[in-house]
Amino acid sequence: MHTSHSVKLDIYINYPGHCEEAFRFYEQHLGGKIMMMTAHTQPPANFPKAWTKPILHAMMEIGGAIVRGADIPNAEPMRSVYLTLRFDTPEEAEQVYNLLSGDGEIFMKMEKTFFANRFAMLRDKFGTSWMILNEN
Repeated sequence: MHTSHSVKLDIYINYPGHCEEAFRFYEQHLGGKIMMMTAHTQPPANFPKAWTKPILHAMMEIGGAIVRGADIPNAEPMRSVYLTLRFDTPEEAEQVYNLLSGDGEIFMKMEKTFFANRFAMLRDKFGTSWMILNEN
């Protein structure tokens, strides 16, 4: 199969009721830019009643990648998939590691490895799994 240069790969994340909070957090702290966010005008009947403004579809750019998301009942935290953030300096990597690991779950603490100056793996408080990398 021949792949066209016009192919782009985006990431789509389902959240259990906190898509807007996650996207606003990433916009504020990761330099992302929300390009679009649309809430359900009337949430579907199967959505929890506590979700007053669930997100139907959201889209943001982070570091040149497009991340899309929505609120979906019974959405679970990411498993076996990681979004990787690469930083030019170890200080930037450490700063974002400290930010994203707060109230999250650390799988591998930030440290020097044979392949990177700094590397860490974690799941943030929104259920998104991240690898943080400074290769220099």
